Amino acid sequence: MVVPKITTFLMFNGQAEEAINLYIEAFEDAEILAMVKYDENDEEPTGAVQHAIFRLKDQVFMAIDNMNGVDIDMNPAMSLYVTVDSPLEMERLFSKLKSGGAILMPRTEMPPFREFTWIIDKYGVNFQLALPDKK
Repeated sequence: MVVPKITTFLMFNGQAEEAINLYIEAFEDAEILAMVKYDENDEEPTGAVQHAIFRLKDQVFMAIDNMNGVDIDMNPAMSLYVTVDSPLEMERLFSKLKSGGAILMPRTEMPPFREFTWIIDKYGVNFQLALPDKK
């Protein structure tokens, strides 16, 4: 496994595995490459994600569970920009990622995109989904 020199790193407040599983389910060609969890011998809660590496299409991500006792919110100033390949992929990602989250920008035509939307998922991760115009 080759990890790029610069990799998006996500810190979740105890929901890393749940979020990763949602992303693996939502995106085609996605997989968990590695996941290490705390066990009963650690000071942290058993089952919390100590470190995970996962891939969505050709992009590698890392994630952990925040264990410092202070929840840290994601910020919409940083988002994951996804160019989708088809209206079907747009619908699938939009439906799965917005569930329990919020729509920051409704689905709309925005040249040069046939369709564009910005959503925040239930974990606070921001996604911009863009379907290019095939004209």
